[in-house]
Amino acid sequence: MRSRVLLAFCAILALVVGSQAADDKNAAKDKTKQKETIAKPMTDRQKRQAEDRLRKELQSPYKKWLDEEVRWIISDEERTAFNRLQTDDEKQAFIEEFWLRRDPSPDTEENEFKEEHYRRIAWANDRFASGVPGWKTDRGQIYIKFGPPDENDSHTSGGPGERPIEEGGGSTTFFPYEIWRYRYLECCGSDVMIEFVDPSMTNEYHLTMDPSEKDALARVPGAGLTMYEQMGLANKADRFTRTDGTLLGTGTMPLPARMNQFDRLQQYTNLQKAPGIKFKDLEALVQSTIKYNLLPMKVRVDYFPLTSSNVTTNLTLQFERKDLQYKQKDNYSEAAVNVFAKIETLTRRQVIRPIEEVVSIPPVPTEMLQQATQGSAIYQKQIYLAPGTYRLTVAAKDIVSGNTTTYEQRLDVPRAEDDRLTMSSLVLADLIETLPTRNIGEGQFVIGASKVRPRVNSTFRRDEKVGIYLQLYNFQMDELTHKADGEVQYEVIKNGTNEKVLDFSEDLTTLTGGASQMIIEKRLPLLNFEPGSYTLKIKVTDKKRNETLTPTATFTVL
Repeated sequence: MRSRVLLAFCAILALVVGSQAADDKNAAKDKTKQKETIAKPMTDRQKRQAEDRLRKELQSPYKKWLDEEVRWIISDEERTAFNRLQTDDEKQAFIEEFWLRRDPSPDTEENEFKEEHYRRIAWANDRFASGVPGWKTDRGQIYIKFGPPDENDSHTSGGPGERPIEEGGGSTTFFPYEIWRYRYLECCGSDVMIEFVDPSMTNEYHLTMDPSEKDALARVPGAGLTMYEQMGLANKADRFTRTDGTLLGTGTMPLPARMNQFDRLQQYTNLQKAPGIKFKDLEALVQSTIKYNLLPMKVRVDYFPLTSSNVTTNLTLQFERKDLQYKQKDNYSEAAVNVFAKIETLTRRQVIRPIEEVVSIPPVPTEMLQQATQGSAIYQKQIYLAPGTYRLTVAAKDIVSGNTTTYEQRLDVPRAEDDRLTMSSLVLADLIETLPTRNIGEGQFVIGASKVRPRVNSTFRRDEKVGIYLQLYNFQMDELTHKADGEVQYEVIKNGTNEKVLDFSEDLTTLTGGASQMIIEKRLPLLNFEPGSYTLKIKVTDKKRNETLTPTATFTVL
């Protein structure tokens, strides 16, 4: 009887303890949930830090490209321009143009320069690696920039040997060293000798300006004497009082010209620089204050906002074919113009890397040269700029005649406000066509899904059509229809008479795009236009915001 009562008491006790444990567990969950619901929101500083961390993670592939893959061949100007880019699309476009600029045969699919560059990196990593990757070493740097030397005097084991007579002669013991000889380098001239020494005996060779650094006995008293020291013409202690940055034991004997301390320092400095730009003569022309006008050139700049902090800027150059000189070759004639351009702030700080291109006229049979000289040669470069004021400088040179010209213009890159109706440049074009899907974003004159080729001189024949292209941004969207409400009015007036040649309007619903961006694409036939000068006036109205835009453009009909 007593045992049954004891068992019952134990069962009741177990139920009470289990119930209390469950209550405690539920209370803990509730407390945790309550803590989660009352967690403090992130501060602005924490948000910025999180955004910075995310941005760094996203930038890492491009950072590796900049700091590792092209570290030795990218110029300071290009590096600065790349670091200013905001979006991945901009950076990807920069990388593509970076390699295209160095392609020795841009008309082919292969880029021999790029392929050779990565082959050199792989070879450097395989041959020069020590405590660091081979591409990071001094030998790797020189090899990647200039390729294999024409001669390599390699002493990878060091040991006893004879000094060259210009270094004092005599026997000594050497650290491992290599002397690379290039017959010619653009940065340094002819017969360039580059010396690498490994004084730590760990295969970490470094570039040296001191020919005596490879001498392992240079600081050992009485050992490794030069011929001059053995003959009493020099004292080894005098090595440490030299002022030319070496420990050569040549006494007062003059050194060869190539071992002059200033020449060695200049060579060392030049070897650190990235390979130079292609069109040196045009770069000098841009730097000059002399203006040349022997080669007529028309320049046009158009702006197409991408975001409030980024504007696509189209630089278009136009040359009349009759102003160019043609070179005859194998019954064909051809012409070309080298173009160099740069964009700077008003204080002359460079904003983007210099633009260097060749505007070519396709070869034509010489007997058809007269017909080929009709019309224009046109070139366009798409650039991404932040809103602000800049200075554009362009230089061009006819490669056959040598005729040159320079041009300067102030660039006022507009800022597109998100809460206001705004627009792009109004472009008068001789060609507007919709691109196939596979070609969107490729080639010159491409704006979005269209190819728009500006007529820079705004002069058209009566048998042509004037293309009208304009982008409109930030219409107020109707809450019910989710569409913009407004209209566009077009008016063409003949200058001097104020005669209206054209006057019509259309609803915004006829345009392509949505409220955030709409596009005007029109082709205006000129057959009924009398020769003369005309003004196109467009009035864009956003009825929701009660805002208007009134872009205008003038053109001439021949």
